[in-house]
Amino acid sequence: MTASIGAMLEVIDVSIVNVALTHMQANLGATLAEVGWVVTGYAMASVVMIPLSEWLGERFGQRNYFVFCLIGFTASSVLCGLAPNLPLLVLARISQGLLGGGLLPKAQAVMFQEVPKQFQGIAQGVFGIVVLVGPALGPTLGGFLTDALGWRWIFFINLPFGILTVLLAQTFMSPDGPSERRRSVDWIGIALLVAGLASLQVVLEQGHQYDWLDNGGIRQLSLLAAVALPTFIGWELRHRSPAVDLRVLRHRSLAAGSLFSLVLGMGLYGTVFVVPIFAQSVLQYTATQTGLLMLPGALASAVTMAVLGKNASRFDPRWLIAIGALAMVVTMGQLATIGPATGEESLYWPLIFRGVTTVMMFLPLSLAALGPLPKSEVGAGSGFFNLTRQLGGTFGIAVLTVVLDHQRAVHRAQLVTHLSSTNPLLQHRLDAMSSWLGGHQDQALALLNQQVERQAALLAYGDVFRLVGLVFLLAIPLVLLLGRPQRQPNQASP
Repeated sequence: MTASIGAMLEVIDVSIVNVALTHMQANLGATLAEVGWVVTGYAMASVVMIPLSEWLGERFGQRNYFVFCLIGFTASSVLCGLAPNLPLLVLARISQGLLGGGLLPKAQAVMFQEVPKQFQGIAQGVFGIVVLVGPALGPTLGGFLTDALGWRWIFFINLPFGILTVLLAQTFMSPDGPSERRRSVDWIGIALLVAGLASLQVVLEQGHQYDWLDNGGIRQLSLLAAVALPTFIGWELRHRSPAVDLRVLRHRSLAAGSLFSLVLGMGLYGTVFVVPIFAQSVLQYTATQTGLLMLPGALASAVTMAVLGKNASRFDPRWLIAIGALAMVVTMGQLATIGPATGEESLYWPLIFRGVTTVMMFLPLSLAALGPLPKSEVGAGSGFFNLTRQLGGTFGIAVLTVVLDHQRAVHRAQLVTHLSSTNPLLQHRLDAMSSWLGGHQDQALALLNQQVERQAALLAYGDVFRLVGLVFLLAIPLVLLLGRPQRQPNQASP
């Protein structure tokens, strides 16, 4: 519970600000592009720290580093809430991301290292509830706090939970053992990692806002990422004491599980990103209504995780992952059938099924990817595994945004070809609308244009959901690369 609450603080803060951006924009007098750095700054800092968490934990002690991250994250949250202007808010969010980035992988590593093997299913079930429910609960909680108390309370809410978790960690986490011989600091590896991942994260988060490679800054960052990341990989594989131990990928299960985790991140964060946009832009929902729309799926995830966590050891994880992926394909197919009459009742069950199927993949994938690793390598494996899910979510959001805009333009162009002035049905429709509007032809044309835009948007959202389903379908063969887990008695801890 201590590790899970610590991870919950980081996971919820990834998505809790999304529904409050317009309020921040109005309150701080910023443009939408400027306020977007509140999200980008946090994501950029967090994604850099995830793979470094194991090295930092070894250098300063697992519990010491975890508690330090909790204290720093909580303090940074308070600074975010107190920020009087946008630059200070972005700086506080970057600090929050730097300290929060170590919470998720370190929490998972602590559970694999300290919880006996026979209880791993239950422990990962509790942890999974946090990781899967968090992104969906974030908009719900954020919408309620923003509408009721103001956007600053989405940060102040972290204070009591942060203090509680620090006390729990000091009480229940095993004290750090004698410090190991200090290794030389791999400054070059750290510099390459920061340059590569930070540049890639900014490109993925902000590329759409700045027209991708048409912008000089995005081109330069893309080039930096393309050079720094391969160089980082080569350097770390040759270094005796690497900042990030990539040699852990020699374990086939971790390598295959991390690739599948990229896809899972796209399905987890990508759909959580797309559905609220659909609800607010097409269905005209408020922030609170959008959050409540996501709530049943989050609750379904929690219930499924609780049930599956207690029984996970009875099933071959590979079968559960494959069945979950196929069920996700079907669920995305259901969401792709949205139309003009789509409302909350049409999204209710598909979003619940999405929550259930995500759990069917997440929990077994964690056990299959990290379970077979020796305890000494779980930390490095957990960092890389969580990094791939985070990057998968960011990459998925970037891709889905591009596809959504492109398909909306394509469908609009196709629909407009049918709106010829010589079409008698169109003229009849315009006459009827004009009569209804008191003879105002220009208002009738504007209303018709709105209907075309709405229909094009609906078709584009359907294409996005079909794309997510196709990606999961293509990822199923990766399950074959996951090794068969050892039987629990042979894995039992002494």
